[in-house]
Amino acid sequence: MEQNCELGDFLRSRRGRLRPEDAGTAFSGGVRRVPGLRREEVAHLAGVSTDYYARLEQGRHPHVSETVLEAVARALRLDDTERGYLFELARPKSPGPSRRAAARAPRVRPAVHQMLDALDSVSPALVLNHRTDILAVNHLAKALITDFDALPHHDRNFARFVLLHPAARDLFRDWDRVAEEFVSHLRLAAGRHPDDRLLSELVRELAAEVPQVTTWWAVHRVDQCAHGTRRLDHSLVGELTLSYETLALPAEPDLSICLYTAEPGSASEETLRILASRSALMGVRAPRSSEAPSS
Repeated sequence: MEQNCELGDFLRSRRGRLRPEDAGTAFSGGVRRVPGLRREEVAHLAGVSTDYYARLEQGRHPHVSETVLEAVARALRLDDTERGYLFELARPKSPGPSRRAAARAPRVRPAVHQMLDALDSVSPALVLNHRTDILAVNHLAKALITDFDALPHHDRNFARFVLLHPAARDLFRDWDRVAEEFVSHLRLAAGRHPDDRLLSELVRELAAEVPQVTTWWAVHRVDQCAHGTRRLDHSLVGELTLSYETLALPAEPDLSICLYTAEPGSASEETLRILASRSALMGVRAPRSSEAPSS
């Protein structure tokens, strides 16, 4: 993915969602042919010339200052995630390790595995990287979502499961929203890791198999998917609503833990407890997965 094109696409998408009245001003100047703010209106709000902003949208301003980026972020009313994404696109990192080296994921430390085991009776938990590759998963998460350890390495990816596995459409009661959120997470990851070959291949695969992915990708929504709610319809225990939180692992910046919990005293808490009891009776745990897919 070409960084300058990505920057222009992002700025145009954010500009297109705003109206003059939304931006706290009213510009005149004839009939509007497209929805959203015009370039000159964003430039005015950001305190830069129209030519300067136009070159920024066209990717022809490689040394934009932090002050200007902050002004553009305010003009476009970007949230914190979008603001960070803007900085990633406008000021890409220097070339790092080779794509082969960058594609390798760290092993999950034994202490993190112990944490997942400790949560096994109360909270489904998974360790993921920025591509949503599943690097470790506890038994309750396997029972709730799917047994990722039993899948081929190539398929041990949360986004791939949600978008491509038929069981995911039955499991997630609002599948369209969940699928779009995963695409928005991959969109954010693509801005942060523009040279990640495996990530690019994953996006192409999803877009080829699921027509909506191309539409969602073009909207340029970015989302950390740091927390939220999942409404599930499990084949064994029925409906339940769980909250999820994604926690960073400071020692491994590319990894995070996703935890699912039920509201105390709720029917979902009891349903999750029943699932934990049933899954404990289903036999020996599958071997742990500690490495990213090799393909």
